[in-house]
Amino acid sequence: MAKPRTSFVCSDCGSVASRWTGQCADCKAWNTMTEQVETAGLNRMSQTPHMHKSLAQTAPVLSLADIEAIDVPRFGTGIDEFDRVLGGGLVAGGVVLIGGDPGIGKSTLLLQALANLAAARSTLYVSGEESGAQIALRARRLQVEAKDLKLQAEIQLEKILGTIADLKPDVAVIDSIQTLYSDALTSAPGSVSQVRECAAQLTRVAKQTGVTIILVGHVTKEGALAGPRVLEHIVDTVLYFEGDTQSSFRLVRAIKNRFGAVNELGVFAMTEKGLKGVSNPSALFLSQHDNQVPGSCVMVTQEGTRPLLVEVQALVDASHLPNARRLSVGLEQNRLAMLLAVLHRHAGIAAFDQDVFINAVGGVKITEPAADLAVLLAINSSMRNKPLPRGLVVFGEVGLAGEIRPAPRGQERLREAAKLGFSVAVIPKANVPKQKIEGMNIVAVERIDEAFSKLRELD
Repeated sequence: MAKPRTSFVCSDCGSVASRWTGQCADCKAWNTMTEQVETAGLNRMSQTPHMHKSLAQTAPVLSLADIEAIDVPRFGTGIDEFDRVLGGGLVAGGVVLIGGDPGIGKSTLLLQALANLAAARSTLYVSGEESGAQIALRARRLQVEAKDLKLQAEIQLEKILGTIADLKPDVAVIDSIQTLYSDALTSAPGSVSQVRECAAQLTRVAKQTGVTIILVGHVTKEGALAGPRVLEHIVDTVLYFEGDTQSSFRLVRAIKNRFGAVNELGVFAMTEKGLKGVSNPSALFLSQHDNQVPGSCVMVTQEGTRPLLVEVQALVDASHLPNARRLSVGLEQNRLAMLLAVLHRHAGIAAFDQDVFINAVGGVKITEPAADLAVLLAINSSMRNKPLPRGLVVFGEVGLAGEIRPAPRGQERLREAAKLGFSVAVIPKANVPKQKIEGMNIVAVERIDEAFSKLRELD
C-alpha cells in the first residue's frame, strides 16, 4: 500500500509546496496554502493524466493572411439581458463560468435559460448540489415549461462525460464545478487539483465536440471565484452576479469574454416567477425625489456598450473624531481621498475636518473614473446645503492638476440622458458633440473651478 504524503497547494494559483507557508511563493497571496494528501510514488503528471491532453488534434501551421475571419455564430437563450452580457448569445463549443453569492439566483437564471433552449435544442442540467426532485420543484415554482430538459444528479466527472458523450447536448450546465471529482485524483471534491482537472476535462470536451458548457462557481468570503485562477483563464467567459441577496434586483457583469465586450452589465429583477430582465435599468439607479435635495448628482456611466444613469449621493458632516472618516459605497475609496485633495487645492474647498460619505444608488459598482466630476459636485452641494439644478447630468474624469478629462463614448451618454428627460449637461470640453442634441443644454468645462463657477451661473 502506498504511503500517504502531504503537500500544500495554493488555492489561488495552484502552486504546490512541501510545507506550509503563510505566503504563496509564486502569486504572493497570503493564507492560501491548503493541505492536501497525495499518494506516494505518483508525480503530478500521473495524478492528472487527462489535464495534459491536447484540446484538439495537431493543426497545421498557417499564415494569418490565409485564415478566413468569420463571425462566431450565436444562439439566444430567450433572456435578452442574459444574451446581452454574453455578447449576443451562447457560442457553440464555448465555456462560460458564472459565479456569485449563495442564493443570489445563479441556478434560477440557468434553469430559466435551459427551459427556453429546450424547446428547440438538446439541453442537459447536471446538478451536484440538488436532487432531481428539488430541481423539478423549482421549475414548478418558476412555472417554466421544461419537459424536454434532461436532468442528472451526479458529481463524478467520468460519469458526466459519459452522459455528455451519449446525449450529445447542445448546451450543458454543471452546477457546480466545486462539487465534481475525478477518479484520476485522490484529493477531495473542491480542492485545487480537482477543480483544475475537472474544468480542464470539460473544456477539452467542449472544444472537441462543440457542446456549450456553463459552469457554476462558488465564491470566497471576499467575493472572488473559489478555486485556482487557472479556472478563470481556461474558460471563454466569466460572469459575476452582483447585488444584495436581500434586494429584489440582481446585476450580472461580464469580467471576461472572448466573444464579446467585457464589463457588459445585465439587470434583472427577482420575482415570484424567477429573474426578469429590466428594460430600463437607469430608472433603478435614480432616486425619486419630489424636490431637489442637496448632495445628489446624476451621472452617466458606461457599462460595456450600455450607458446608464446613476445617482451619486454625498453626505458631508462635521467630524467629531481626530481623523475625519471617508466612506465610499459603490465607488473606489482611495479615489475619494484623492478627489478631496484636488477639491481643496484647485477649488479652495477644504473638507479635512468633515466626514465624507459617498454612495452610488441602487447597489451598482462604478469603476470608471468618469464619476469624478459627479462626486465632487455632490460633495460641494452637500457642503453648501444647496441642491444642484434640476435636470442636470454630468460626467468627466478629474486629474490631479484640476483638469477635467474626456470620457469615452460621450455622445452616446448624452443621447441616453436626453432620452430620459435631462436638459443640462456639464461635461468635459473635449466631449462636446459636433451636432447639437435636441433638448440638451451643453456646458463644457476644462477645470474643476470652472465647473463650480458655471454651476453657480445656472442656479
